[in-house]
Amino acid sequence: MDSPQARTVDIAILGGGLAGNLLARQLRRSLPGLSLALFERSRETSFKVGESTVEIASNYLIRRLGLSTYLYENQLPKNGLRFFFDTPEKNAAMVDMSEIGSRHLPVFPSFQIDRARIEADLMRMNLADGADIRTGARVHDLKLHEPEGPPESRNASGMHEFTVTEGDTSYPVRARWVVDASGRASAIARQKQLRVPADHPIAAVWGRFTGHVDMDDAGTPEWRARVHNTARVLSTNHFCYPGYWIWFIPLGRGVMSVGWVGEHKIFNDAMRKPEGFLEFLKTHRAPWDLLKDRAELIDVLAYKQLAYGTKQFFSGQDRWFLTGEAAAFTDPFYSPGSDFIALYNDFITDLITRDHAGETRAQIADRSATYDEFMQFRYQATLLLYRDLYPVLGSFELLKLKWDFDIACYYNLWAAPYWHDQHLDLRQLKSDLRRKDFVLQGLENFSRLFQKLEAGFREKGLWHRANLGRFACALEGVHFANELLAPRPRKQVMRTSETIFNATRARALDLLADLGEAPSSSERTLPLYEFLLPSPLA
Repeated sequence: MDSPQARTVDIAILGGGLAGNLLARQLRRSLPGLSLALFERSRETSFKVGESTVEIASNYLIRRLGLSTYLYENQLPKNGLRFFFDTPEKNAAMVDMSEIGSRHLPVFPSFQIDRARIEADLMRMNLADGADIRTGARVHDLKLHEPEGPPESRNASGMHEFTVTEGDTSYPVRARWVVDASGRASAIARQKQLRVPADHPIAAVWGRFTGHVDMDDAGTPEWRARVHNTARVLSTNHFCYPGYWIWFIPLGRGVMSVGWVGEHKIFNDAMRKPEGFLEFLKTHRAPWDLLKDRAELIDVLAYKQLAYGTKQFFSGQDRWFLTGEAAAFTDPFYSPGSDFIALYNDFITDLITRDHAGETRAQIADRSATYDEFMQFRYQATLLLYRDLYPVLGSFELLKLKWDFDIACYYNLWAAPYWHDQHLDLRQLKSDLRRKDFVLQGLENFSRLFQKLEAGFREKGLWHRANLGRFACALEGVHFANELLAPRPRKQVMRTSETIFNATRARALDLLADLGEAPSSSERTLPLYEFLLPSPLA
């Protein structure tokens, strides 16, 4: 690279992690005539969580960014999400645990990614594609140009301005568009006081291991045959307990990511240190059987609080944007982080493209506000999958019910529209947003139903009654998968939602009957609108 000097660029990306590098690639592919500079504080990429992708993110990586060959050659294909369940004493062998998982690689691809490796590779790709990549570059003294902001915050130049320090050298940068991809530090979120606490108190601890046991070589032939000898190790494996879960995610090249996520009341500071993390894992037979004393712990990291929101994601008319963890975060249980990156980056690229093409400030403002409202909706809907529901994780029966509901809704309401770019259709998006309160109410109703079941199971000591010896195919509830290959009319989406809701409620009523509770309504099938009203489902 040439020596640093004062510069003006069209697009500045602050942060060179996954979100920033993916956006840089997307913008270079979409707008090759615009200059782009990416500024990353670290000189080397590092181990981070967020290794597991799901179907929206994988579609984005393959279709939008053209990374299919790279992913299959340099990362690992993922065999879906997989869940194991234990005894109250946490002493079950893995082969005896009840299991939810796939019997073959899913039809819709996803990947396990080594974050440090993919970020380094993306930097090289972006540099080769004409992006100005600056590592060891600290961004500070950011001044946003906001024509309608308070006088003290306005930048008279019409450009965003900031200073970059590389070693002993500092230089000013001016940019027409600025994207904050700097992670939880988020310069723009701090400056504009955007960060919003989330009512979802969970913590996380994670590390990387080498020398671990091969899960697919550890069980009996009968246990391996139960999933048609598919590769369980390629799944995002969840060992589930009341209030927390332990993940095993393969990163390739002999490295396994192992982490714990759970409620604050279970977390303790000793787990932040290697010896404390290892001692905790040792109290769980099945996870520890995959590590034993031969596995070597490379590093340990932790977050005391994972979830948070933001007051605003984008200001297209003022030409600033947040992406990745600079914006918001919900929960890693279903691996939604990279899905959110796909949505952020699509919206940002679309807004910059339209702005560059000459759309009016009013048009950009309207579209930006709609995209922002959709991301707030998406954030709230995702948080409802987890908030107050961590106790459900410890029961095979309860999580199977919740999983079938969640995965079917994911494909029906979120994944399929993304695959057909309906999220970029302003008319479609505004129509969806007019119904958002009903969707959120429906999800809230099911959350309360799952909480009611969990309370009954806990009271009657039934949490663990089906946690051994059972197997359920993970996608058996997605009976409509073939319908998702083409855009569907709204009526079809609504009919599918009604089917999903009724199937879940019917099974929940059976479980309530096991608890000796008679539902307030004996109707086994309800019209869709009944699920979307603020009333109990049982």
